[in-house]
Amino acid sequence: MGNIFAGSEIVEIGIQIEKNGRDFYNILFNNSNSAKAKEIYKYLAKEEEKHIATFQKIFDSVEKYEPAEAYPGEYFAYMNALASGYVFTQKERGEEIAKGIKSDKEAVERGIGFEKDSIVFYEGMKRMVPECDQKILHELIAQEESHLVQLTNLKKVL
Repeated sequence: MGNIFAGSEIVEIGIQIEKNGRDFYNILFNNSNSAKAKEIYKYLAKEEEKHIATFQKIFDSVEKYEPAEAYPGEYFAYMNALASGYVFTQKERGEEIAKGIKSDKEAVERGIGFEKDSIVFYEGMKRMVPECDQKILHELIAQEESHLVQLTNLKKVL
């Protein structure tokens, strides 16, 4: 299979993942009765905002990829089908999932799972982008790895 995706599409998906993460932690913040948990959720939501800003800078630095399509929207339909297996790529999914969380421990465990899923997604996409866009994916993965470490450390505190 040849190179299908450019880094800009991966960054767009990354932005959506991070927006869902932000929304997820904001809902948890609003629903928690624990002062310590609220502090953690607020921190995580701010971290997601930083990731969104970082990813937006990365996106702004790459050219918009315009693939040849057999019909309008074909390419993005394919991207959406590929990404649909990852929960946080769907708009407003973070809020929906957060509303079903029953405990702070469950919330952090779900967050860890989402971060791991993001890392796996970006790693899988590396073989599908042109070599010139590999640096973008490495930056995305580094951001997610950092967030995973932070969540794992926070889980120990709960």
